[in-house]
Amino acid sequence: MERREQFKDKPVYALSEITKSIESIIEKNYNRAYYIKAEILKLNHYPHSGHCYPELVEKENGKIKAQLRGVIWSTQFRNINERFIAITGEPLKEDIAILCLATIEFSGQHGLNLHIQDIEPLYTLGEMARNKREVIEKLKKEQIFLQNKQKKLPLLPQRIAVISVETSKGYSDFMITLQQNNWNYRFRCTLFSSLLQGDKALISIPSRLTEIAKRQQEFDCVVLVRGGGGDVGMSCYDDYRLAAAVATCPIPVITGIGHSTNETVTDMVAFANKITPTEVAYFLIQQFHNFNLQVDGCKEKLLKKVKELLQEKEFYFSKIHQQVMFIIGKYNHQKEKEISNLTQRFQTGVLQYLLKQENALQQIQTKIEMLQPENILKRGYSITLKNGKALRNADEVSEGEEIVTKLYQGEVRSKVL
Repeated sequence: MERREQFKDKPVYALSEITKSIESIIEKNYNRAYYIKAEILKLNHYPHSGHCYPELVEKENGKIKAQLRGVIWSTQFRNINERFIAITGEPLKEDIAILCLATIEFSGQHGLNLHIQDIEPLYTLGEMARNKREVIEKLKKEQIFLQNKQKKLPLLPQRIAVISVETSKGYSDFMITLQQNNWNYRFRCTLFSSLLQGDKALISIPSRLTEIAKRQQEFDCVVLVRGGGGDVGMSCYDDYRLAAAVATCPIPVITGIGHSTNETVTDMVAFANKITPTEVAYFLIQQFHNFNLQVDGCKEKLLKKVKELLQEKEFYFSKIHQQVMFIIGKYNHQKEKEISNLTQRFQTGVLQYLLKQENALQQIQTKIEMLQPENILKRGYSITLKNGKALRNADEVSEGEEIVTKLYQGEVRSKVL
């Protein structure tokens, strides 16, 4: 047996001896699979080979408390990822909490690894729910949870800052619904392009909100719209940074992020939230309808008030009319007595005058009777008529016209030659 090398009276070991010893201890003490909870810091999936080498960490107060590398061979990764997508709606990704079933392996060449055999998707969903509760509690503690909901939306929200992606179907649905509304309402939309999913959205969306806040006088509200997505893909909307940015936005924020199964924290703190971008558009259109209803209501109130005033004035003038008529009646009664006295005196005078005039008329009547046409015709005179009218001048008739000569007894018809 060879003598072991010594240094300062202490034995010297080869690295392989140490790794073999560690490997032996690991095999002896960690000889089964364990359920381990951790967070994926880096996924490290290599599509060419199909293998995945995730970096797993445990954090405490935002700092890494423990870190270990994992390995998922290609076949296992494919099965795990397909099941993860089926349950959560999204593939495995970075910055999510997982519960994995893994064996602990050590080799002199590759060091210590967790050989991951399975990952439980329901645990990830549960961790997301726990994180969501913590974020809500933090926002409420900071008294900003209801801050955006307390903003006031203008009666006619026409100037809209839109956070979305121009190529997004959700953005397209939103714009088409607004622009093609049946009432021809007009909206002015300004697009602030942003990433809408994953960790990059945690930087991109708050950045767009900051830009909008600097130009808040130009806009009536902010609209955040996107297409649908699974729970994991929506996890960024439960993040404190994004939710706080929406909650503290100086103008109302309306969300339509295409998610019907669960309300995100961002939805909760927004001024209003709708399931789809189309419903956000309908919500804005409805504000115009509400304004029209208010106008119609004011019109009805105005007409009612005018009618009431007219009725009041009519009653007032009716009272005045009654008083005037009473005064006039009293005045007329006094005047009637005066007129009655004057009438009696007038009648006496008139009777005397009439008797006098009656005698004069009888004399005139006698003279008139003597001048009656019949009496004149009796004396041999005649009257010549044309078309029933008496002729006074020969120029009033022409040759061929018929004239009638009226005598005391009978008449003669003649034709002018």
